[in-house]
Amino acid sequence: MIRRPISSRETGLFAGSEPEAKSRPAPFQANIDGGSRGNPGPASYGVVLRNERGEIVAKLKKYIGRMTNNVAEYYGLIAALDYAQSNGIRALRVESDSELLVQQMRGHYKVRSVDLRPLFERAKKMSQTFESFRIDHVYREQNAEADALANEALDETSGKPKQSVATKPEGRPGLPQDMQSAPRKLRAQVRDGRLHLLDPLDLPENTEVEILLRPAPKN
Repeated sequence: MIRRPISSRETGLFAGSEPEAKSRPAPFQANIDGGSRGNPGPASYGVVLRNERGEIVAKLKKYIGRMTNNVAEYYGLIAALDYAQSNGIRALRVESDSELLVQQMRGHYKVRSVDLRPLFERAKKMSQTFESFRIDHVYREQNAEADALANEALDETSGKPKQSVATKPEGRPGLPQDMQSAPRKLRAQVRDGRLHLLDPLDLPENTEVEILLRPAPKN
């Protein structure tokens, strides 16, 4: 009589049963934001944390002294990671409107700033303790709740009427008033592979802006 070998699939309670797959925890989501008024200047961060059902479980905000925007962004990230660790959260997804922070955490950008290096290393080490961790970039409009908390922390400390933290991404002061609260629409034309503005643009030297390309409607 020839005996066939027993496969590993038949070693359970019932022959042919598959071993139970390890369930992955559903991720919590943290929206983080940090900014300063002056860059460097009075700075703060805000964090909104939601559970797997999308319910808000925590709102964090703190004034952190005189810092730059980017330092404040990292403080917000570390605050979110610390809260998650302290409350036994095993899976976390972070959303931030700071492209610099997100790309550095993903390893796409190098961390050259001596101020950011220790914060980056701490955040990276903390993120590796989770079973699942992910960080994504979102636009500022999708991060409004965290931005509002960061502003509240500054307002409560200064006692001044509410105003927005420094303009992203670098938060340099001196932008025209109409660009402080909403984007400005300008006409431009592509010639010889370059984008040429058709409307005047009066901005301080070295100001960085984001450009959204969209074809102009045909007359």
